[in-house]
Amino acid sequence: MAETKRDYYEVLGVAKTATPDEIKKAYRKLALQYHPDRNPGDKAAEEKFKEAAEAYGVLSDPEKRKRYDQFGHAGMSGGGFGGGGGMSMEDIFSQFGDIFGSFGGFGSAFGGFTGFGNRQGGRSKRAVRGSDLRVTLKLSLEEIASGVEKKIKVHKEVPCKTCSGTGAKNGTAFKTCSTCHGEGRVVHTQQTILGMMQQVGVCPTCQGEGKVITDRCPDCNGQGVVYADEVISIHIPAGVEDGMQLSVAGKGNAAPRGGINGDLLVLIEELPHPEFQRDHQNLHYTLPISYMDAVLGTMADVPTLSGNKARIKIEPGTPSGKLLRLRGQGFPSVQRGMPKGDLIVCVNVVVPTNLSQEEKALLEKMRSMPGFQSGNTKKEPGFFERMKEYFK
Repeated sequence: MAETKRDYYEVLGVAKTATPDEIKKAYRKLALQYHPDRNPGDKAAEEKFKEAAEAYGVLSDPEKRKRYDQFGHAGMSGGGFGGGGGMSMEDIFSQFGDIFGSFGGFGSAFGGFTGFGNRQGGRSKRAVRGSDLRVTLKLSLEEIASGVEKKIKVHKEVPCKTCSGTGAKNGTAFKTCSTCHGEGRVVHTQQTILGMMQQVGVCPTCQGEGKVITDRCPDCNGQGVVYADEVISIHIPAGVEDGMQLSVAGKGNAAPRGGINGDLLVLIEELPHPEFQRDHQNLHYTLPISYMDAVLGTMADVPTLSGNKARIKIEPGTPSGKLLRLRGQGFPSVQRGMPKGDLIVCVNVVVPTNLSQEEKALLEKMRSMPGFQSGNTKKEPGFFERMKEYFK
């Protein structure tokens, strides 16, 4: 069984009303406490470090924080769309290197490990990340109700096949950077009142790669990426809403020369439906019935998003605007464990307008009968009273 994630606010130790500065301050504190250089070989500390980075990655982003506040962890990762789960150490230092670099003396205190990824053999390489792609995906209410697989074609940056994404001719035309001697970073020493302080930065010559291209690939001009069309399959979970943004990790633009791919950000747009209207998890449908059916009662068929018909009973004397509820015929929630919404049927009594002389004569005769006198009809609640009673 999958492990239950802790609440992101609980992880950082802040209230749900915390300001961006309070969230950033809390993350800094945890990052210092559980940093791998301070806790070498401590797997528990490493997991807490990753957990804090994941929480900060969501709560520091206004859009992700809004979705998390509304849907919880399901809104971040339901159906494979993640906010920050499964982050690697390379991801953390790539995305939040500015946090570590702003501590003042952090790099010196922990061996200059600021904004770099792999430290194998004492060498570091800057983790370059490709840019994100944004697309709008239009979905019908039927597709949203059941979930759907969509294939879309995007024009994006992909690794150059000629040089295998290296940017160098034949993938081999490199030499070791003479500025950083292959380290990808340079150390600046500065005299302060506290003594000599060291700051580590990205090598300006090789941009953190530790090597420079001696002969560029002719197809990508040394960038390691080219533009091409790619068909991407996207799983849309049931219950998404208009305006919700989902993220497909690693399906954005490729990074120059073998970095980390960006993400594909999918904005959901609901297509209008000829019969239904959506209100979050609930579905609304207007059922037209004749005046006689309203007076005498009848059985009526109501369409559903599944394509089947639901049969409902119209009680005698049903007024126009009466709300009937079909439980569980609405939308599922993106939040796991939540019940489905309902189908709310609004009865609309159709008043005839084009009557024959015979029909008018019959109605005139009925008008004077006791059962059709307005004083004999009990007062029905208005629309807002009905809605209030329904949600009660």
